[in-house]
Amino acid sequence: MRLATPHYESMSMKALFLLLLASGSALADDGALLRCRTIADTAGRVACYDAIPVGAARPAAATVAAAPAAPLTAQDKERAFGLETVKKVVEKDAPQAIHSNIVGAFGGWGPRQQFKLANGQVWRVVDDSQESLAPINNPKVSVVRNLFGTLFLQIEGTNHSPKVRRVE
Repeated sequence: MRLATPHYESMSMKALFLLLLASGSALADDGALLRCRTIADTAGRVACYDAIPVGAARPAAATVAAAPAAPLTAQDKERAFGLETVKKVVEKDAPQAIHSNIVGAFGGWGPRQQFKLANGQVWRVVDDSQESLAPINNPKVSVVRNLFGTLFLQIEGTNHSPKVRRVE
C-alpha cells in the first residue's frame, strides 16, 4: 500500500530544480569562501564573507589569469586545524594531530562538554562517550585525525578518546 505524498514534496523538488538551474550565476567565488573559512576570529570571518560579491559575474579572463593564493604556513595550518567543515577540504599536507594541554583541573568528560586548550582552541565532545578520572591539573592532550578525517581527543591518563569538533 502506497501512501499519498504531500503536495509540498513535489513543490520542494521544483524549487530545488530551479535553485540548481540558477546556481551557476548566484554562487560566490569558491576561492574567496575557502579563504574566509580559515579565519579564526569570528568578526573577521563574518566581515570576509560579507565582502564577497554574490551573483556577480566573473570575467572568464580574470578566473584564468588569477594568481593562486599564497600557500599556508605550517603555523597557519596548525591554527586552522579542526576548522574544516567538509572533510574533502582537508589538505594532503595538513597536520594529522596537534598537541597542547587542557587548561586547569580536569576530571573526565561527558557528552557535549567543551575543553579549552592552552593554545586557545576550544573543542567539544560530539559523541555520547563519558569518562570519570582522578582529577588532573593541565593534562597533556592530542587532537588526532584518523584515516577517515574524524577528530579524537587523546587525554593523558586514559585510553579512551572522545570524538570532538573544534568550536573556536
